[in-house]
Amino acid sequence: MIYKNRMIKISDNKSTFLFGVRGSGKTALLKRLFPKALYIDLLDASLYQSYLSNIGKFYETVSAFRNDGLVIVDEIQKMPRLLDEVHRLIESSNRRFILTGSSARKIKAKGVNLLGGRAGKKFLHPFIPEELGEDFNLDQALRYGLLPIVWFSPDRSDKLKDYTETYLKEEIKAEALVRNLPAFARFLEKAGLFHGQVLNKSNVARDSENKIHHISDFFSILEDTMLGFFLPAYQAKIRMKEKKRDKFYFIDPGLARALKKNFDPVSDEEKGFLFEGLIAQILRAYKDYCDLYEDIYYWSSSEAKDTEVDFLLKRGTELIAIEVKAKTQVSSKDYRGLKAISALSAIKRRVVVYLGEAVRKTEEGIEIWPFDFFCRNLKENFESSIAYEEKKSIPSLSVKDSAFLKSSVIHPSENKEQPEEWSIKGLIGQKIKDEGEN
Repeated sequence: MIYKNRMIKISDNKSTFLFGVRGSGKTALLKRLFPKALYIDLLDASLYQSYLSNIGKFYETVSAFRNDGLVIVDEIQKMPRLLDEVHRLIESSNRRFILTGSSARKIKAKGVNLLGGRAGKKFLHPFIPEELGEDFNLDQALRYGLLPIVWFSPDRSDKLKDYTETYLKEEIKAEALVRNLPAFARFLEKAGLFHGQVLNKSNVARDSENKIHHISDFFSILEDTMLGFFLPAYQAKIRMKEKKRDKFYFIDPGLARALKKNFDPVSDEEKGFLFEGLIAQILRAYKDYCDLYEDIYYWSSSEAKDTEVDFLLKRGTELIAIEVKAKTQVSSKDYRGLKAISALSAIKRRVVVYLGEAVRKTEEGIEIWPFDFFCRNLKENFESSIAYEEKKSIPSLSVKDSAFLKSSVIHPSENKEQPEEWSIKGLIGQKIKDEGEN
């Protein structure tokens, strides 16, 4: 079985909700980290039915396990009533629970026991380049996405097809999240077209032949089932007025394409949105895994056409602006949004991420980063006070030699054993010790 070490940190000394989309690797991660835990899988139909008919069996099963043990309950959203029993067991023993879920829809429902704040919350994302190391391939990532269940499949196209069908069947129909499944299916086919764009619900309703009041609920379902997320517009009191509507992204470029039934090589027309969406997902992962910044926004001026900044990272009172371009050459017209946003006094860094090779800095102080450089230096450059001129002296890999931009396709069977963990600090992935070691 192929396994990649993940950047997420999960402790076994406290109870935790672990959320993540289906196929993100929650079960594989937990079984590897905690092989001695009591594992309860609510996707097991017979087990689920037994608890449904007699919920007390859950309490009896856990009570028979050691008093100070760790209990993992997989897909807790299938039976939120179990949270009352979990609460009772936490109160009466030293047991800790890790409760996984691929949908927060029912867990967020009014009256559901959320353990009174006794459990923390973690999110597991699809793979990011740092986790895949030398096996990462940008072309493959944009075409098929980075969900572990798809990435390690011998036939990624077929697995993506199966994945979307499974989602419709298990997450939507079985959980009764929508009453009109055909209407939702029409919505999904069109929603892929709006990946990485400012959300216009009227257009989505028209294109999917749905009523507009259904669209908000449909997008909410995508968010609750971890399949998509909204990126809010940044609001600030400056001379230019900002747009108010959110952007919407699917959590994975392969998923966005699969919903459109597109499995062909990525076209030039869609590459920009897919690359931007990939950067968005990488930024979300680092936010959750490393706490590098508190919030992520986008910025756009309503007074200047096509004047936009893809991402604003808020860290305390500071803002870091990032523009993404899926091209090998960039000029001043490609980052005019970064020029305009200088009116925000809180802006501390302005960065363009692109597909070229050169690392450079403009006279206006805008930094130009190749995608490879961005991936390898995200944490260090956003935390460190090292001056840019000092950083330039460190040799950078060329695109053709880059571990993150290899042109060859890595087949799962050719996967090499990876280091115990990949550090994001510095230009080269290096072994670092697990927490708790010397």
